[in-house]
Amino acid sequence: MSGLAITVIVSTYNAEEWLEKTLESYKHQDYDNFEVIVADDGSRETTKELIDKFKVDYPVNLRHIWHEDKGYRRQELLNKCILQTEHDYIIMTDGDCIARKDFVSTHAKFAEKGYFLSGGYLKLNMAASKAITNKDIENENCFDTKWLKANGGVTRKNALKLNSGEGLSTVLDFITPTNASFNNCNSSAWKDDLIAINGYDERMQYGGPDRELGERLWNYGLKSKQIRHKAIVLHLDHPRGYKTKESLERNLAIRKTVKDENLKWTDHGIVKK
Repeated sequence: MSGLAITVIVSTYNAEEWLEKTLESYKHQDYDNFEVIVADDGSRETTKELIDKFKVDYPVNLRHIWHEDKGYRRQELLNKCILQTEHDYIIMTDGDCIARKDFVSTHAKFAEKGYFLSGGYLKLNMAASKAITNKDIENENCFDTKWLKANGGVTRKNALKLNSGEGLSTVLDFITPTNASFNNCNSSAWKDDLIAINGYDERMQYGGPDRELGERLWNYGLKSKQIRHKAIVLHLDHPRGYKTKESLERNLAIRKTVKDENLKWTDHGIVKK
């Protein structure tokens, strides 16, 4: 074991087909000093059975942290997971995101005190998402643009992401107009910094709770690094039935207060008021 010790937190809810592909991708990383926690927002028993099957020969420590299904409570669960991590550096990602083999090592390479990292993702359509097998993940066919074109399609913009080497990806990360914001599918931070701002705001539902956390990290004094062309995940397609107008409006109101009042701490996080 060498390098920075990392915990990868993978969020999931009743999506075994996609979670299997995600967990498979962490079997083939070119970095070994990490653990994986599956943050399970109340999935059925078959999700536990899948994780237990992986545990039999998984190359790194694999843990399953579950709480009862009482509706969307992902932020509450992620706060529990932050406290239970074995390591001081945390990568946040989702159970519908296949990690390229250099994903964890890239986060380890660019991790730095005083910063959090903002990675990138490639959204796939349903045809490409379904076509990917565990073997395609192991041999990295699914990160090849020719393979993607033959199995559902890939945009020119995404092809550039996949084909940019170290030099070009550095340039693209420098010139991209996209903010280096905190995105739950591919971002990382120091555990101490996440605890210092009291973790996720548990009032927030789908639609920006990760961005709000990142905005409080900025207010706390951290800077962010853009690695969206260096650290790559494939985002598998799925419906978003939990996205509502009400939740989006409530979340935007909370974010506005954070911005207007330069808030670093939430009273609705790890430690309750």
